[in-house]
Amino acid sequence: MHKPIRRIVTGHDAKGVAVVIEDRDAPNVRTVELRGGLTMSELWVSDRSPMAIDAPDATASVKTLQPPAGGNVFRVVRFPPEKTFIHNLTGEKARAAFGAVGSAEASQHSENVRHPLMHKTKTVDYGLVLEGEIWLVLDDSEVLCRQGDVIIQRGTNHAWSNRSDNDCAVAFILIDGEHDK
Repeated sequence: MHKPIRRIVTGHDAKGVAVVIEDRDAPNVRTVELRGGLTMSELWVSDRSPMAIDAPDATASVKTLQPPAGGNVFRVVRFPPEKTFIHNLTGEKARAAFGAVGSAEASQHSENVRHPLMHKTKTVDYGLVLEGEIWLVLDDSEVLCRQGDVIIQRGTNHAWSNRSDNDCAVAFILIDGEHDK
């Protein structure tokens, strides 16, 4: 079992003094057994931009990969080594894995994809590899991403492939977007 993510949230007291209003393990963690026990620690979510600075925690409302329309979501995903589950991953199971996080429609699985977990969302995603390494798989190429690397994923068809023997943790900020075309 990996160490939980500690979430510290600040705010203001009744006198307007900056204070810590919460300091605990991230309260909303989702596990996807069809992805070998992948975990998604939901850290913050907003349903609009600009954000309401004093909005209450809404992470319990996160039900999909994508953020709310016009909003954003901040999460850390822990990817287990895929060799523990990839051999059994049919197209139906890949769609079910995305369905387990409310986004079956994101699955792009077909006979011609490079990886069974190819998916696409209408978002701009900022990713920072916190620990380990992971392959970013695109339609025509693959890039090895290691600790400290930053990925700007702009609504492309892609998959995350952990081919190592260890977990990989990536912090993601997903921002609702739209294609110009």
